[in-house]
Amino acid sequence: MANIIDPAADLAWESVSTTVTAAGTVERQPRTDAEWKAVRRQAVILAEASNLMMMEGRRVTRAGGPLEHHGTPGNLTAEEVEKSIAADRGRFLRFAQDLNGAGEAMLAAANARNPQGLIDAGDSLYQACEGCHRKFWYPGQQIPPFPDQAPEVDSIVSAL
Repeated sequence: MANIIDPAADLAWESVSTTVTAAGTVERQPRTDAEWKAVRRQAVILAEASNLMMMEGRRVTRAGGPLEHHGTPGNLTAEEVEKSIAADRGRFLRFAQDLNGAGEAMLAAANARNPQGLIDAGDSLYQACEGCHRKFWYPGQQIPPFPDQAPEVDSIVSAL
């Protein structure tokens, strides 16, 4: 994940964007043959990496190695992740197939030079990745509230 899927996914998510600042709006998307080729290459990597994930007996880390963000509250250990995958392998395989579909959609968008297609494929990619991570990697993660949803500091202090 950290060396194959994550870098490919990052390029996918960063390939099309809109940034609005006081100086103006900057639209980012692949424009040159080389930029489209780079997106295409990462799409192929994502689609093919899903096949590695589906291989029977494939471990989540090298033997004894920790997962990225090991020790973060709510994250499972590598051994716990492997047990969770074994207990619900069908669901894990569906997430891997969803990753494959997102990679294929990204590839189609790159071949068509379709920035909106990249955005749509990026959403599918996010759904596949986050769904799998929430089920198998960090099912106990506690997402902090947004600042406007957080309790008032005075309420917290008075409760202590």
